[in-house]
Amino acid sequence: MHSTSAAHAQPQDDNPDIPSSTALPDDIIDAAITWSIKLDYNEANEGIKRRFEDWLRANPMHAVAWERIHSLRHSFSDTSAPSALVISAMEHADQQRHQSLLKRRKTIQLLSLATLAIGTGWLMRAQLPWQRLTADASTGIGEQRTLQLADGTELILNTDTAIRTDLSGENRIILLLRGEIMVKTGTDMHHAAKRPFLVYTSFGKMQALGTRFTVRLATEGALISVQEHAVALYPAQSKASYVVKANESRWLRESGTEPANLQGMDAGSWVQGVISGNNIRLADLLAELARYRMGKISCAPEIADLRVSGLFHIKDTDKTLQFLAHSQPIRLSYRTRLWISVGPAKTYSDALL
Repeated sequence: MHSTSAAHAQPQDDNPDIPSSTALPDDIIDAAITWSIKLDYNEANEGIKRRFEDWLRANPMHAVAWERIHSLRHSFSDTSAPSALVISAMEHADQQRHQSLLKRRKTIQLLSLATLAIGTGWLMRAQLPWQRLTADASTGIGEQRTLQLADGTELILNTDTAIRTDLSGENRIILLLRGEIMVKTGTDMHHAAKRPFLVYTSFGKMQALGTRFTVRLATEGALISVQEHAVALYPAQSKASYVVKANESRWLRESGTEPANLQGMDAGSWVQGVISGNNIRLADLLAELARYRMGKISCAPEIADLRVSGLFHIKDTDKTLQFLAHSQPIRLSYRTRLWISVGPAKTYSDALL
């Protein structure tokens, strides 16, 4: 951990004004997680450290959240199980987002790679930001990252993604905790016999059959798109399997698989820094662009079904939105810097503003 004075702040859970059982707002917990990632996984310059100190002092709850997340980090690395306080903080955030998951398996099952790899029903569906803290590699919103694994595999992480890896056993294992990855499997040159390459998700697992493919987690399932060769799918709650071939896409769900409609978009174009496609609904394109920026993009129903085609850059979503506003009969309204409403242009000249 970077040695900032804030990182060693006096634990505030002992503050008599804020009992340790206090449920913190989700936005404060998320902010503490974001600061932990900035300070622990990046080179924090003096400006970032000062802003963190300002945030820490701005609200007593900020210090409480920081101490809980800080304790969480140490629980992962120093003990076999997280403290009751850490579990409480994690469960609170989870309960606020997903009341239907209150009977989920104990949180400790998420903290051991060995436990995670035992079966395919191991991962809860709540895609929470703290998953990045348990990951071997991750990206923030709008960020992409390329990894070269020891077996020769190339792994590209798309926006807001977290993974864990285990290449030490009889199988090569990737655990996709959140987000989206592109996999180009390696030759496993250091082993006499090429080991199976498996990707686990909360909905089941898949085995690469000498291939290049993408996997994207969504609320309703895992979307697999194959660019080369094939991938075998194994749903978590079914004995059936299915082989997805090159240029095919398919949903992996807990109880089975089904064909996927990509809404006119190329599943792998994000690797090139673009959303590519033909006859894409504007609402679908805007939803896709929203994955690469902080905040919200809302689309008015009147223009949701407009159709667009081409290459839409994801590195600078503001420029892409401006391009759409100049080429389509739509108008952008910035309610805040991070909340953009897209609606119909009142006149042709309005669309050019």
